Amino acid sequence: MKGLILSGGKGTRLYPLTYTRAKQLIPVANKPILVRVIETIRDAGITEIGIVIGDTGPEIREAVGDGSQFGVAVTYIPQDAPRGLAHAVKIARDFLGDDRFVMFLGDNVIQGGISALIRDFAGHTDWNSQIVLTEVEQPERYGVARLNDEGRIVQLIEKPKDPPSNLALVGIYMFDHHIFEATDAIQPSWRNELEITDAIQWLVEHAYMVFPHVHRGWWIDTGEAGELLRANGLVLDELVPEIRGTVDDQSQVDSRVTIEEGAEIINSVIRGPAIIGQNTRIVDSYVGPFSSIYHNVVIENSEIQGSMVLEHSSIRDIPTRIEDSLIGRHAEVTIATLRPKAIKMHLGDHSRLGLL
Repeated sequence: MKGLILSGGKGTRLYPLTYTRAKQLIPVANKPILVRVIETIRDAGITEIGIVIGDTGPEIREAVGDGSQFGVAVTYIPQDAPRGLAHAVKIARDFLGDDRFVMFLGDNVIQGGISALIRDFAGHTDWNSQIVLTEVEQPERYGVARLNDEGRIVQLIEKPKDPPSNLALVGIYMFDHHIFEATDAIQPSWRNELEITDAIQWLVEHAYMVFPHVHRGWWIDTGEAGELLRANGLVLDELVPEIRGTVDDQSQVDSRVTIEEGAEIINSVIRGPAIIGQNTRIVDSYVGPFSSIYHNVVIENSEIQGSMVLEHSSIRDIPTRIEDSLIGRHAEVTIATLRPKAIKMHLGDHSRLGLL
């Protein structure tokens, strides 16, 4: 089998973080989401991976390279515009050939990996496709499946106004070569995209075997800030903690904290689950549960909890605790000390600031 990762989206729902960084490279628990997807596919025994890229392709190429650092071989497949998931499959045909493959959205995080799913699909040669479903609270935001009494797929609808069920497509799909018949047969939707739901529906209507798997663990589409923070917390909760940096005698670090190489904890309290990145300094501060502090960050005389801080940022002398926040790269958060005292900031488009 081969792997196909879709990594061409612009991430507009995560502005301003994604003005300057591909959304798939934002770190969850200090590891870029795209790297987590690559490792998930690799751990299922698949080492040939195609990555569909768009405008952020150069950045993704730089971060991933040829894939050898992750134990895989990567082929890049440029997509000239976001024309839909089925279009991404269509343009990957030369890479995929007649091999069966798994398609994984590059900004999704799933509990438990996909090894069992791959084994199921590989062991059922009569299956032409397997799709992963999960129960969601707002099915109108997703592609939705309707099953019959025997648990077989009857209908798939993309972002329905009146959802026929709460079973959403997770963003993990397995196909054989018959999917290309479907992508060639369907027409663009009202969004002017070739929808993967339409392609799978075509397979169903033409008597191909499409097997649904209902995933019972958690799954997160990290396309929005709140979901990104939620994914970060869930992944942190599963990390095996270890201390590779330094912690001085005046600090308290509990058993659910990871301190990466070169990090320094000085006269501070760290409560897990949390992770402190490489060469980061935490001084006279408190880092609370469900926080990811990335590489080369400085936090001094401040408190932060349930938040993500990206690389080369600094937080100094903040008199109130920062909670449930996303702080981007090279950001500075501080309080002016000269009179007249004021809060000073530089915010990007679509930013949100809450003051108490």
